[in-house]
Amino acid sequence: MQIISVQFTPWDKEYYFLPEDNKGRTIELKKGDQVVVETILGKDIGTITSVGELSKDKELNDEIKPIMRKARSQDKLKILEINKDNDKVLKYCHEQVKKFKLPMKLVDVHKSFDETRVTFAFIADGRVDFRDLLKELIRKYKKSIRLQQLGVRDEAKINGDLGSCGRSLCCSTHLKELGNVTTEMAKDQQVAHRGSERLSGRCGRLKCCLRYEEPVYKELAEGFPEIGSKIKTKQGHGIVKSWHTLKGTVDVIIEDRDGRQIVEVAVR
Repeated sequence: MQIISVQFTPWDKEYYFLPEDNKGRTIELKKGDQVVVETILGKDIGTITSVGELSKDKELNDEIKPIMRKARSQDKLKILEINKDNDKVLKYCHEQVKKFKLPMKLVDVHKSFDETRVTFAFIADGRVDFRDLLKELIRKYKKSIRLQQLGVRDEAKINGDLGSCGRSLCCSTHLKELGNVTTEMAKDQQVAHRGSERLSGRCGRLKCCLRYEEPVYKELAEGFPEIGSKIKTKQGHGIVKSWHTLKGTVDVIIEDRDGRQIVEVAVR
C-alpha cells in the first residue's frame, strides 16, 4: 500500500496518510511537497518526508486517512501569516515559565492551519507540573494549548550542528527514527574504551551514529566466536580476547611453554 509520511514541525513525529483525496482519487506527490490534512486535532499543513510502500515492520494503530489536498499558494501564505508573530508568542510563554519557576526550556511554537491550536515544544529533565502555565496560556490566547515535551536529543536535531566527523548531525539530516542508543553498541563496535566524552554527541548523549552503524557491525560479526570462548588456531588452542569486526579478525590469547602471546586470527 502506498503511503506518505507527513511532518508538521521539525520537532514533531511523522504521521501517515494516503496519497489520495477524500474521493479516492490519487494525487501525485513527492518528498518536500506540502499538503493540507485533517487529524483528530484539526486541520494543519505538513511537509511530506517520504513517499513509498508501507513497510511490513511498521505497526499502525490508527486507520490511515487520505489528505484533503496538496497545499496551494494561498494555503502556504496563510500558514506563514498565522505563525508570523511566533517570536512574540514564545517570548510571552518564556516570561510565564520564569514567573511560575518551571524547570523547562522552551524550544519552539507552532500554530495550526485552522487557527484553533497553539503547540509549545519544550525540553525538561523530567515531568513538569505546568497546569498554572497552561491556564495562563489558554486565558491569553483563547485557543487550545498543547505543551509537548521533547527529548534532549531533539534540540540538537532541530538546531543542527556539525559532529566530530565534520559532517552535519545524522539526526538533523537523514536519521529520522533513532530508537535507543546503548553502551552495548559501543562495545559491539569496539569503541567503548574511548570514554564517555568522545562517545557523546552535541546533545550530551551517546552519538546516534552508534545506532546508525550497529546493523552493519551485527551483520559483519555473524559467525564470530564469543569473547572468552576457546578456539583452535594454527598456533594452537587459545581464548578469544577481542574482535576486529571490520577487519574480520579476532585476537586470541595462546599460552604454551614459551609463554603467553596474543595472535590475530582471521575469521572469514
